[in-house]
Formats: sequence, C-alpha cells, structure tokens
Amino acid sequence: MPRTLDRRLSVAPMMDWTDRHDRYLLRQISGRTLLYTEMVPAAAVWYRKAERFLAFDAAEHPVAVQFGGSDPDQLAFCVEQAERFGFDEVNLNIGCPSDRVQSGRFGACLMAEPDLVAAGVAAMKHSTRLPVTVKTRIGIDHLDEYAHLRRFVETVAEAGCTTFIVHARKAWLKGLSPKENREKPPLQYERVYRLKADFPELEIVLNGGVRSLDEAQRHLRAVDGVMVGREAYQNPFFLAEADRRIFGASGPAPSRHEVVRRYLAYVERRLEEGIRLSRMARHMVGLFQGQPGARAWRRHLSEAGARRDAGSEVIRTAAAMVPEDLGQDALRATG
Repeated sequence: MPRTLDRRLSVAPMMDWTDRHDRYLLRQISGRTLLYTEMVPAAAVWYRKAERFLAFDAAEHPVAVQFGGSDPDQLAFCVEQAERFGFDEVNLNIGCPSDRVQSGRFGACLMAEPDLVAAGVAAMKHSTRLPVTVKTRIGIDHLDEYAHLRRFVETVAEAGCTTFIVHARKAWLKGLSPKENREKPPLQYERVYRLKADFPELEIVLNGGVRSLDEAQRHLRAVDGVMVGREAYQNPFFLAEADRRIFGASGPAPSRHEVVRRYLAYVERRLEEGIRLSRMARHMVGLFQGQPGARAWRRHLSEAGARRDAGSEVIRTAAAMVPEDLGQDALRATG
C-alpha cells in the first residue's frame, strides 16, 4: 500500500544531480526528507527503458519519481511502472523551460495548456494508487498574472491533483537558459502564499531560492511544505538537522565522517557491479563545505576519483585529510 508522505521538506529533482547515488548519500544525512529523482522523460519509459531510469535502492525511501511528458497514454504507462518499481509518489514536471523539453511539448510550456495537463493527471490518477503531484512555475512569458496561475491550479486540481509544488519564479521560454531561469526571474513567494490561502484544501509546497532550514521554517508558516534545490547538492550537510528541526525526530544528527562511512559501504557494493567511482564520489564534493580540510577533500576526490581504476580507498584517503568534526561530535554527545 502507498505510504503517507510528509512533504514538509523535500529535495528537488535536478538533472544530472539527483541520480540514485546522490539520493543514497542524502538519505545518510536525513532519514525523513522526501527525495525526488531527476526528471525522467515519459517517452523513455514508454520505449521500454524503465530499468535504466527507474531502478533505485530501497534505502532511498521516501522517494518520488518525476516524469516529463504530455501524452496521457504514456503518462499512464509511466505511473504503472513507477508503482511496480516501488516509488512513493509520481510527480509531473510543468516547470522545466529548456528548449529540448519544449520541443517534446512538456515542462513549463504546458502552463499554457492547463486542459492538457489535467488530461494527463487524470490518466495518471486512473492508473495508480500512488499520489500524483504536479511541479509548476508561477507563470511563463507573458502568462504571468496571478489569475492565470490560479486558473491553472484550479483546472488541474479538478482532475484529481491535490498537491502542487510551486517554483516561485516565472520562466522565460525564450531568451534565458535553464540556468538563468533558475536565477534571474525574481522570486515571488507571496504568490505561493496567496495560492495556499485561496486553496486551503490543497497541499502547496514552495520551491525556489531556499538556502537554509531557518528559511524553510519561516516559509512553513504560510505553506505546507518546502522544496530545496541547489543548496542540498552543493552543501548537502545542511540537511543534517532536518529530521529534528522540521520533522520533530529525536536523537542526534550524524557527523560528516559518519555519513562518509555509511556511504562507503554503498560505494563498495556498486563498484563490484562495475559502476565507476567518479559517478558516486562527485556527489560528495560539497560534504565538508566550510570545514578545515575541505579544499584537500574536494581536490583529492575530483582528481584521484576520476581515474578509471579508482576504488573506495580514494574516499578513505580524502576523508583522512579532514579532521573529525569535533563541534558536531560535541553536539551529538550533549543532544
């Protein structure tokens, strides 16, 4: 049976970043934060590449898969596969502004076609017991008035979607790169707050520009959940206190070195399967951000880890260059 998900804090789907190795690492830091896959093209699963895109480790739970697509039949097939693989949620991407995504008629461009999105959501809901959610922007191009966002949400909610993850920036489909679309359009958190006020019966999760648990807690006064993005990749250890501060869990947070030791066991299993160390070690580069020895850690992982024959000893050697986190250990001893 599908589990009940707590979406108070989640990590955004990020292309080239939140693969299964990164998610396993993040799970060693926070046991409760909801994790999302990279966006999976619906057509890829439709053409029988499910194992390549949907395989994951059971330790990643709770974990959601995000699909990109607009064909209701393909989306229905995708959610059937997602349930078969054991995901906890299925999310539909209505936020990515890249040219490649637009050419496939999915992502942010679909904000201009709420009826098509609603048809896709209805097909997905009909084909799975899993929760079906939508991740969207506050607007695109000149369709950026609050009234348009409200109509979009209202239309898609009528198809059965009760959870919307809203990136609090509009997207320019022409003229800005995907990277620029994550940074240049101004954040408008008030629109997301207003959406929650207008639709109290819906679950509204805010996304965009959140860099700390302090910020997340402030947003949670107005919305149901917060999704963090780049900070969770570039400085993953900021999630170490999430279970206690956001979810009310008891017990101490892990130290950075404990996270390394936990991840090492996973790395060694995957190395035996023929996966190169660089694919896994790259996600650890920011683990010691701001700590003494962090530069040596980053350099050794990046340089030695790039060798084709690199093994887990690269991570052990890099970790030895960083002093044990005495401050965190002291906190754990008293906490």
